[in-house]
Amino acid sequence: GDVIHRMLTATQYIAPLMANFNPSYSRNSTVQYLDNGTVFVVQWDKVYLQGKEDLGSFTFQAALHSSGRIVFGYKEIPVPVLQISATQHPVKAGLSDAFMVLNPSPDVPESRRRTIYEYHRVELDTSRICSLSAVEFTPLPTCLQHQSCETCVTSELTFNCSWCHVLQRYL
Repeated sequence: GDVIHRMLTATQYIAPLMANFNPSYSRNSTVQYLDNGTVFVVQWDKVYLQGKEDLGSFTFQAALHSSGRIVFGYKEIPVPVLQISATQHPVKAGLSDAFMVLNPSPDVPESRRRTIYEYHRVELDTSRICSLSAVEFTPLPTCLQHQSCETCVTSELTFNCSWCHVLQRYL
């Protein structure tokens, strides 16, 4: 988006492993991506934790498929993720989504107040992340797949639709 806000980036992520990595530590460390039109892959290859380079390098990736499926692959995880310090940077693995709304500020009429709504988060159990493992997320059907509210409501699929007062529509 055109608005970069620290809290928004903290609540909007697709993270196979978020930690205080330093890709510039080694000439062999890379962050690469590939997009072939049906899958977008980002790979962190031989990256080291800042100040903990002696622990070894990490290699992992995230693959975002056009079908909505997301796969996290872990090739090299040299230490248990629970042992990674979160002092300098949060340690997370999972998905999170949010949106920001600009509301008029009651104190200063000409200014706007940013409000961030985090509406969904999936946190992985980091104790289960290890070398040569993977996690797959498969999307559930949503009402957005339908052309109208009527086809959604009469669908055989069960949704938990509700009214969103901010967006003024059913979700």
